[in-house]
Amino acid sequence: MSGQAPMGAPSTPDTATTVAASGDAPSVHAAHVDRTVEPAFELRGVSHRYGPNRVIFDVDLAVWPGEVVALVGDNGAGKSTLLKIFAGYQQPTSGSLRFMGRDVRFASPADARALGIEAVYQDLAIIDLLSLWRNFFLGKEIVRCVGPLKVLRRREMRAVCEEALAGLGLTRIRSTDDAASALSGGERQSVAITRALHFGAKLLLLDEPTAALSVRETRNVLASIRRARDHGLGVLYIDHNMSHVLPVADRIVLLELGRVVRVIDRGQVSEDELADLVATRHRPTDA
Repeated sequence: MSGQAPMGAPSTPDTATTVAASGDAPSVHAAHVDRTVEPAFELRGVSHRYGPNRVIFDVDLAVWPGEVVALVGDNGAGKSTLLKIFAGYQQPTSGSLRFMGRDVRFASPADARALGIEAVYQDLAIIDLLSLWRNFFLGKEIVRCVGPLKVLRRREMRAVCEEALAGLGLTRIRSTDDAASALSGGERQSVAITRALHFGAKLLLLDEPTAALSVRETRNVLASIRRARDHGLGVLYIDHNMSHVLPVADRIVLLELGRVVRVIDRGQVSEDELADLVATRHRPTDA
């Protein structure tokens, strides 16, 4: 890299003013991202192949603490593959990964989660048949030891879950003992994001969190994303809806056929201009 900033980094350290998408109120968050510190996560020269097919080409991409980076691009651009590399589901064919200033390699998603990287997918964030508090503590249960046995501290977990979710305004849940199947799509996403915040995540990965949501639910999810950013998390966010990207993204990374073709700072483009950029072919297809 020879000291150069990654292509996914902004061209200047200054942050532009917020631009709101049509129909949405502007974000009140003045996104002053401290880029004098190490990025929360960084890809350096990352490429990836599925068999003989190269799908990611020498991508440099960084996400700083307290920053929302949106990945946009047409179908097949490589967005989901990059997110899986961040989450440890895919290992890059070449290139390096850095987390909080040190080189890392992930053998599995468990390695990424152990460092504080949490991925929230459209349909996999919540398990329907489990109660809300069991979902909240899934994989991170509070236990006490009784001889050789570990016993769940149910009362404590219920209380913690109730407190953590108190501000979400869940309308379909009367108790944290209720099954998570009662949650709406937007509530599922908000609960998953709040869970990541509670357990001290450093980086949040979101795969189309507003897909098929109502206007009200979309606003709630976008508010949860802002809350995560305000708590200092780095957020990598995939969405096809430009009106959902612009209100929350500090930077927008445009992908095409596995390459970063443009990095856009907050306030540089309108919703229509961004949609046109996604629809425009920027590079010829490799032979």
